[in-house]
Amino acid sequence: MTITVRQITAAEHLAFVEAKAADQDFPTTVSFLQLPAWAKVKPEWGHESLGFFDGSELVGAGLVLYREMPKVKRSLAYLPEGPVIDWLRPDLDGFLTALAQHAKAKGAFGVRIGPTVVERTWGPDTIKTAIADEHLTTLSQAAPDATHRDVVRVSDTLHRLGWKAPKDGEGFAAGQPKFNFQLPLAHEDGTPKSADEVLKGMNQLWRRNIKKADKAGVEIVRGTRDDLAAFHEVYLVTAERDGFHPRPLGYFQTMWDALNGEREDRMRVYLARHEDDVVAATTWIQVGRHAWYSYGASSNEKREVRGSNRIQWQMIQDSLAVGTSVYDLRGITEGIAADDPEIGLIQFKVGTGGQAVAYPGEWDLPINKPLYLAFDAYMNRQKIKGAVASKASSVKALVKGLDKLGRRSGR
Repeated sequence: MTITVRQITAAEHLAFVEAKAADQDFPTTVSFLQLPAWAKVKPEWGHESLGFFDGSELVGAGLVLYREMPKVKRSLAYLPEGPVIDWLRPDLDGFLTALAQHAKAKGAFGVRIGPTVVERTWGPDTIKTAIADEHLTTLSQAAPDATHRDVVRVSDTLHRLGWKAPKDGEGFAAGQPKFNFQLPLAHEDGTPKSADEVLKGMNQLWRRNIKKADKAGVEIVRGTRDDLAAFHEVYLVTAERDGFHPRPLGYFQTMWDALNGEREDRMRVYLARHEDDVVAATTWIQVGRHAWYSYGASSNEKREVRGSNRIQWQMIQDSLAVGTSVYDLRGITEGIAADDPEIGLIQFKVGTGGQAVAYPGEWDLPINKPLYLAFDAYMNRQKIKGAVASKASSVKALVKGLDKLGRRSGR
């Protein structure tokens, strides 16, 4: 049969992706970014739910977000971490061709997709060895513990059909991470791990910090929508300290309403309290067998009570309790040099005993090349503006910190 694509209802879309998310044999991770509810989180984008049909059978689904180019009535068709299809099917060409034809008919100047199938895996010991090797600067330079050849063929197919992998993961400067960090919560045969097994897989520092938090009296509270405000206060502190542009509180409230409105308990907020202070806060999302740590924040004070470790451990235990097989700590950069600005992130995450995974990355199909290149240039200009703003924020935080240090030393 020839694969065809047409618009489907949100209900059809949700039923399909939830069924695949619960299917242990389905090779593709069903991302929360491909839920129909995610369109409500991005109201500035147009959207539609697409179905992929093999004859009359629904065999794939995708949330398409349409980002219109300024002053031009043409859009980028973006499927973040999608579409949700079996990427290992031998007729993958048919899916990609049908999607491209549909996007062209909708007036899109380009399409962006992101297959969520694991191409390479690096275990914790391999990562630690690579970080310790002064001759290695990126994770890709270290031999992976596993390379999935059937997934490598996905990239080969995309390239053959004219899709382009954005250079260095850039492209429209708004994509999802190629490298992620995941903690398996099930054995290779699919049986769930116990909390004790997961805890024993963590490194000594993580286990010690969890015990330290408990001894210090850190309490983990699962919050309500109203507690998003407390989360956001700590998130703003983190943004100033780490030099990134924060999202407004309304964004998280919209996310809460959209995801939990679609399915109860889809999204949670956690607070780590010490005495009367919130020392860490996080958000958590679940779709079927997969749970994500989506946003995290920590205070500048009381870091010695290790609220960040303890709140992660609570989310991991709760993910086990609802039957998920993967706890996803989301994106990492692949830089592992000692002076890499993001090295602390992968070092923190590797302490969980999890693994780094590489997806094929995001791929672009230019339909109208002049408009595609113009939009790419526009988005890169926006990225530069954002980088300058973040740099200014970092400098401001540094000056503030030095001023505080000077006051403490009596200057």
